[in-house]
Amino acid sequence: MAFDGTWKIEKSENYEKFMEALGVGMMKRKLGAHDNLKITIQQNGDKFSVKEASNFRNIDIEFTLGVSFDYSLADGTETSGVWSLEGNKLVGTFTRKDNGKVLKATREIVGDELIQTYVYEGVESKRIFKR
Repeated sequence: MAFDGTWKIEKSENYEKFMEALGVGMMKRKLGAHDNLKITIQQNGDKFSVKEASNFRNIDIEFTLGVSFDYSLADGTETSGVWSLEGNKLVGTFTRKDNGKVLKATREIVGDELIQTYVYEGVESKRIFKR
């Protein structure tokens, strides 16, 4: 599938402001802005396996489109949410367990890039990855 492969972070837009809106402290924001994130995605029908590897943590995530699951953000914030496929985009809606606020995420392939967009409390950030 189109999302399959290993994607390495190339650049981020407004990521520190996004992390600030989430409530991430200044030191973690500075470190997170340079996390050297690599994402490996494998899709088998409606099932996805995602490996996230960075300077700070490695995590394996498995989910099925349309099925809710729990996910912990890199700063430890606990969420529950679901990924769905809307056209050629993976669209995620996650609710924080501590305050009930919603984090939206999308992943889409544009040319040879994977563009991951986050929106939280009106703050939007993009992270651009290349294979």
